[in-house]
Parts: sequence; C-alpha cells; structure tokens
Amino acid sequence: MLPLPSIYRGIWRAAVHTLRTSRGNPFSRHLGTCDGVPAGLVDAETIFALSSGHGRCGVAVVRVSGPASVTALRCMAGLTRSLPSPRTALLRSITDPRSKEVLDRGLVLWFPAPHSFTGEDSVEFHIHGGPAVITAVLQALGSVPGMRPAEAGEFTRRAFQAGKLGLTEVEGLGDLIHAETEAQRRQALRQMSGELGRLYQDWTHKLKRCLAHVEAFIDFSEDELIEDGILNQVDGSLYDLQTEMERHLKDERRGERLRSGVQVVIAGATNAGKSSLLNTLCQRPAAIVSPIAGTTRDVVETALDIGGFPVLLSDTAGLRDSPDVVEREGVRRARERVEQADLTLVVVDCAHLPPDAQQAAAFLEEHLRSVLPSQEQRQTAFPVDRCLLVLNKTDLLPEEQRKTLDRELRQISGLPPVCLVSCHTNDGLHDFLTVLHSSIKTLCGDPLSGAPTLTQARHRAHLQQCVAALAQYQRYRDTDLALAAEGVRLALTSLGRITGRVGAEEILDIIFKDFCIGK
Repeated sequence: MLPLPSIYRGIWRAAVHTLRTSRGNPFSRHLGTCDGVPAGLVDAETIFALSSGHGRCGVAVVRVSGPASVTALRCMAGLTRSLPSPRTALLRSITDPRSKEVLDRGLVLWFPAPHSFTGEDSVEFHIHGGPAVITAVLQALGSVPGMRPAEAGEFTRRAFQAGKLGLTEVEGLGDLIHAETEAQRRQALRQMSGELGRLYQDWTHKLKRCLAHVEAFIDFSEDELIEDGILNQVDGSLYDLQTEMERHLKDERRGERLRSGVQVVIAGATNAGKSSLLNTLCQRPAAIVSPIAGTTRDVVETALDIGGFPVLLSDTAGLRDSPDVVEREGVRRARERVEQADLTLVVVDCAHLPPDAQQAAAFLEEHLRSVLPSQEQRQTAFPVDRCLLVLNKTDLLPEEQRKTLDRELRQISGLPPVCLVSCHTNDGLHDFLTVLHSSIKTLCGDPLSGAPTLTQARHRAHLQQCVAALAQYQRYRDTDLALAAEGVRLALTSLGRITGRVGAEEILDIIFKDFCIGK
C-alpha cells in the first residue's frame, strides 16, 4: 500500500480522533437512537473509508459497511422515514450529525445485506472530491456510534468471509487495481471473474470425492457395504488429476511473468550503444551516453509498456576485463542480471562485424557465448526465445552492405533473431519493436486464451505440495491404505489453501450421499 500524502494522513487522523472521542461522550450515546435506531449498534463493527483513491477529483466515494450503516445513512442524509430504494442513487444534503451543518450535497446509495460487495448492509456517499469535503465527511462518520475507520483491505476481507469472493478472486481484484498494462488488466479480470477459482474448486470436488471413497472403503469394506472396484475408480481419478495439475504447473511461469513484468536486460560490450538503445526505447535520457568506454557502471532500470505487456528494462555495464574495481563490480552485476533475465538484448556494434556473412555469424556466436550465462552456453543452440541480437549503429554502414548483411544473417540457422537498428537515426526501430513485442508476447502468452494460468508464487507452491501428496497416495496404495488416504487429505489441504475453502464436514457429506451405509 502506497503511503498517503500528508493532507490525507491528516484527514485519516482526524477521523480516528473523532471516533475515539465520540465513543465516550453523552452526545454519541444519544445519537445511537437517531431516528429510532437502537443504541446497541455502538459496539458493532461497522467500517468506513475513502474508496475512490486519494487526490483532488470531481467525485469522491466514501464507503460504509456493517450494521451501523443505516445509522450513518439516516443521520447524515436526513432520512427520517423510509430508506431509499436499494442500489438507487438519491441526491441529498450530507450533514454533520452533531451540529446539523451541511457538509456537502451529493448522492447516497443503499445496499442492504446480502446484496452488497461485502455481504453486509452498506452505504456509499458520492461527494465532491476536495480535501476539505472529504475531511468533514470522514470526521462526521467517525462521530456515528459503532463505526471506525477501515483497515487496509478490510472491505475485501469481509467480502471473502461472507463468501462473496474466493481467495483467487480476491487476488485477481488486487491485481486488477494494480494493473498498469492492457495484458495485466485482461489477466486480472479473468481471474477476478472466478475462472481460476472454478478450476481449483473442480479439482477440490474431485479430491473430496476420492477421499470420501477411500475412507469409506477403509471403514466399511469388511462389512461388504462398499461396491467392488471403488478403489480402482479412485486410482484412475487421482492419476488423471495429478496429470492435469502437472500440466498446469508446466506453464513456464507465463502468468507470474505477466503479473510482475518481463525482465528484459540490455547487455553487450562497451560502447555498443546499450544506453542509447535504452534511451530510445523509453524516449527519454534515462541513462548517460558518452563516447567514453565504461560510462555505465550500475544497472539502470525503467518500466515500459510494450504492446500492452509490462516490461522492466535494464541497461547494464559493458562486459570487459577492467582494472577499475568499481567497473568490475558493475560487470559482475551485469552478468548477474543477465542470468536472471527473461529476455536478453545482446547489442553489437556493426562496425566490429567482419564483412563476410559467414565470418560475421561466427563472430556473433562467439560474442553470444561471452555474454549469455554458462548454463545456456552448454546448449547446442542459443535460446532463440530468450535472446535477441541487436546490431546497432547501422547508419555507419553503406546501405548496400547493410542490406546484404541483414539478408544473409537471416538465412543462417542457429542464431537468435537478428535486428539491425540505428539509435542515432531510428532506422530499423519499428521492425525491432515488432520482434521485441512478439518475443514478449511468447513469454507471457495470451491472457484470454487457453486454460487460466498461475499468477501467484503461492499458488505454484501449494500445487507442487498437492502433486507431491498425490504421489504419496500412489506410493502407499498397495501397502498402507491409511497412509495413502492421508496423502489425498494433504493434497486437499494444499489445494484448499489456494481457494481458502476446505472442511471435514464436506467429506462426511459426500460419504453419506454416495454410500448407503447400514443399508
């Protein structure tokens, strides 16, 4: 959560102070019977907060949730008789319940339980977004009995506790709020819609059924009350489920990468034009550019939106042996960042290339071996989906030589995609951006196609535990059925930690539903 500007920290402190002082004065006790509302609401947990974000704006939304919402609505909107129709905006004067002073004129909306975001009685005040108005309304709410400022994420937590949202949907909502690119928005909206949660709930239902069958077999098979072949059915179901989970885990972390941003690193020798490429891509002088070799000593990062995909672009120190201790540290950090990269842009100065295409290809292969991490050097081919060759300073080459070099290098197999650009004239930049966008899209995938992907590291960890627990069932199936059943139970628990919903009563329900025990 970002720190609040000082003016809004003052607003919040004022609301908290008003709340604390109002709880103990005679006026607030009298207010508890405002328009016939019982004073017992003083001890209820009703929360309020500014929900529309901080900063001057045309309209601000203040949200209230809990049993004292009716009190706030009646006392501050002057509703002495009936409440407004649910989910219908009503224009009212917003008043201070103590002094009856008009604070603002705005819209009020009433959301009776359970048809609200939190599942509780809820009210929204749509007021003008000036700091003074917001301060006055929050202070007034703090004086209403039974109300307190909400903690971070408390409205969403109440929605989860009321069953309005699952954990994966809550996480999708959080990602949607923080989405900065179009692809992030699409992925978050798909998760918030419950598609990922429904997949995990389907797996949970299958695991519960399998566990119920195994435990029923353990408890009642000697009485011949369980049909033959039930364990064989469980074996097949668990095998299919384990296979499906393993396939789900083999997503190359596309969802997580899209959520946090693709790590793209610019690397290469000194004076190849790496910092110029960074400045060209972010369209501002983010890094210092000079003809002096070794100008860049540390990693320079900038966040970009490339075709709707989030990218964290890093410029690094030129790779060379140096007697300078500071530059050596910069080179170490550069190699470390290349090892962590999702995509590496290896920048080469065209002036250093041999004129013959075959010799140029051999030069580039040797250069790639000096730049890319050791685990990739041992591969028979360079990872074409994790590396792009950027041949810079093409404006220094004769046009015919540049065209010939471009044409012949594209025909040589074994090299990553080759892009010829000039950061000085921007020649070739459009084609390079097209290739770059294609590579990033491959790394992230299409958030709207195929099965929903993993977006959180905790999902992956729990699913890996789930698969390991199912392997325990296979290991003990023929030797100790109780231990095998425990493996299914552990798998169910791990999966339940993702969705936030698992309980023993549901297992018993399936047992009694699927088996006529005592028949």
